[in-house]
Amino acid sequence: MTELNFPKLEEKILKFWKENGIFEKSIEQRKKARNFVFYEGPPTVNAEPGLHTAFPRFYKDIICRYKNMQGFKVLRKAGWDTHGLPVELEIEKKLGFKSKRDIEKYGVSRFNQRCRKLTEGVIKDFEKLTERIGFWLDMEKPYITSDPDYIETLWWIIKQIWQKRLLYQDYKVVSYCCRCGTSLSSHEVALGYEKIKEPAIYLKFEILNPKFETKGKSYLLVWTTTPWTLPGNVAIAINPEFTYSEVKIDDEYLILAKERLDVLGRNYELVREFRGKDLVNLRYEPLYPRGPNPLFS
Repeated sequence: MTELNFPKLEEKILKFWKENGIFEKSIEQRKKARNFVFYEGPPTVNAEPGLHTAFPRFYKDIICRYKNMQGFKVLRKAGWDTHGLPVELEIEKKLGFKSKRDIEKYGVSRFNQRCRKLTEGVIKDFEKLTERIGFWLDMEKPYITSDPDYIETLWWIIKQIWQKRLLYQDYKVVSYCCRCGTSLSSHEVALGYEKIKEPAIYLKFEILNPKFETKGKSYLLVWTTTPWTLPGNVAIAINPEFTYSEVKIDDEYLILAKERLDVLGRNYELVREFRGKDLVNLRYEPLYPRGPNPLFS
C-alpha cells in the first residue's frame, strides 16, 4: 500500500486549481444563481503574515465554500488595510523614531513613501499565503485602503450621507496617544494591550440632592483605575443589591460600600446605611467645570 504524501498531494491540487482556473469556473458556472458577495474585512499589512493572520482566512474560506455548495454565486474580493498606526509604527521602528517630530523632521511625504513600500511587499507575502492555504479569493482586483480611487469613493459616500443630513457634530471621549499625537481606534488600543499594575485612586463627588444636606458636605466616595476617563464622566456605577454606608469624618459625610469601609484607614462615625437601590438617581457635582459638552448642559 502506497503511503500518501499529504504535502505533495496538497501542492498537486493547488497547481491543478490554478492551471485550470477552478475558482473562476466555480463562479462562471453560477451566472444565473443568487449572489453571495464577500468583501474581505481587510487584514492590516504591516508585517509578514503569521498564524494569527492565517486562522481568520480559514474561517472566511469555510463560509464562502459553504455558500458555494448551497448554490450561490459567491463573489469574493480581497482587501488590504494599508492605513493606520500599525504600518506607521513598523516604519518608525525601522528608522529608530521616538516621536511625531522625528517623522516631521524626516519628511511626511518621504515617510509615507516608506509606509507604502512596506505594505506593497507585505501584500505579496499575504498573496502567497492565501494561495498556499487554498483560500479562494479574487486577488487580481483587490480594494486597497491607500488607493486614491478607494479614498475618493469613501469621501463620495460620506458626502452623500452629509447631503441627506444624516451626519451631525458632537462630543465623544476617545483614547488618545500623546506620543503619536492622534486619537486611537479601539483596535489600535488593543494592539498595545498589556497586563500591568496601576495604582487605583479614590475621588469624592459632592452630592446635590437636598435630602443629603447635612451640617457638612456629603460625598460619594468612588474608586477607579481609569482616571483619564474622568473629564468625560457622566455617571457613577452602583450595585442595587449592595449595602452602602454613610460615615462622618470631621465635618464631611462619605457614602461608600459597606464592605469597603476598611479603605478609610482612620476613625469614622457610622451615620446610617442604605441599599444600593436607594441611591439610584442621585445627582452630583461634576469634577470639572461645565463646558460646551451637551452631556453637562
